[in-house]
Amino acid sequence: MTLRFNTRAIHAGQEPDPITGAVIPPIYQTSTFAQDGIGQLRSGYEYSRSANPSRTALQENLAALEGGTHGFSFASGLAAEDTLVRALLRPGDRLLVSSDAYGGTHRLFGQVHTEWGLEVVPTDFADVDALRDSLAQSPAAMIWVETPTNPLMSVVDIAAVATVAREHGAFLVVDNTFASPYLQQPLSLGADAVVHSTTKYIGGHSDVVGGAIVLDDDEAAQKIAYLQNAAGAVSGPFDAWLTLRGIKTLGVRMDRHSSNAAQIAEYLVSHPAVERVYYPGLPDHPGHEIAAKQMKSFGGMLSVALRGGAAAALKLAESTELFTLAESLGGVESLIGYPTEMTHAALKGTPMEVPDNIIRISVGIEDVEDLQEDLGKALAN
Repeated sequence: MTLRFNTRAIHAGQEPDPITGAVIPPIYQTSTFAQDGIGQLRSGYEYSRSANPSRTALQENLAALEGGTHGFSFASGLAAEDTLVRALLRPGDRLLVSSDAYGGTHRLFGQVHTEWGLEVVPTDFADVDALRDSLAQSPAAMIWVETPTNPLMSVVDIAAVATVAREHGAFLVVDNTFASPYLQQPLSLGADAVVHSTTKYIGGHSDVVGGAIVLDDDEAAQKIAYLQNAAGAVSGPFDAWLTLRGIKTLGVRMDRHSSNAAQIAEYLVSHPAVERVYYPGLPDHPGHEIAAKQMKSFGGMLSVALRGGAAAALKLAESTELFTLAESLGGVESLIGYPTEMTHAALKGTPMEVPDNIIRISVGIEDVEDLQEDLGKALAN
């Protein structure tokens, strides 16, 4: 039987406990496992950095949700990114990354991995022909796409970039954090690997930090598995269990996040204090048609440019009541942030810096009328 998404979210990797029949698999909160003899492991477990049943369940579930063969869970999204890059690239390799990507990703690649000898090139992937010409002149080992991007909500045509990547032998990674596997399936569109900050929509309750890699390539998976154990940035048993708990409602939550965000975006577009709304669900968004083609709906993230500049953006971010001023995103509660001083502060003074009149909004699953009233009141102050 081919199971649909919400069924997989609830059941993949989560068989009832064979000893007690517990419907929810237990938390294997242990660092080590008894062995029946030297080299005689029970079910393959010896030490929780190498493998733990709670993490195994999460990894199987993540792979099932993204339609991949291999899933890996990490202590954070950046730990997943770091492991993937160091497992597959070597000093001297060239990596192309979305110009408008998460600030932490740019910090990791531009300030950590360049010290390791990588050449990191911020790239606008909207122009596929320009990408093809660039790769013909200077080959790249890896292409790192974020779509929609954080925080300007740019949309990249995954299938088109995948075609170019294959033509030039580049390994294509898609950061699917903003969309979640419920809304977008990059592997089915030609990506070689998918990464997530599972802290965000996958966990969904702002109570656990984690990251993930999902892919089909057996050889690449072996390299990632080796480094996952050798470097040890793994998710703990309780973190894995919390993430699995969040996954069970992922589809239901994403439907509500998307519908709420669409209504908030429409409200803000017509507000006199707003210069521009960045949301792929709006018909005039430059990536709207591509997003409609490769996403189930348009997600719960949007950004807003204020006509009053930085002062207006700061005032709005600090004036809301229901929208909590905080970093992160993707939880059931609505959050608001000022990227230039918060999530993307590392990019200040660079060509990738976020304009200082922009706020980023993670629209939660509260009653949308209450959220709209909160924003309206804050904008009127």
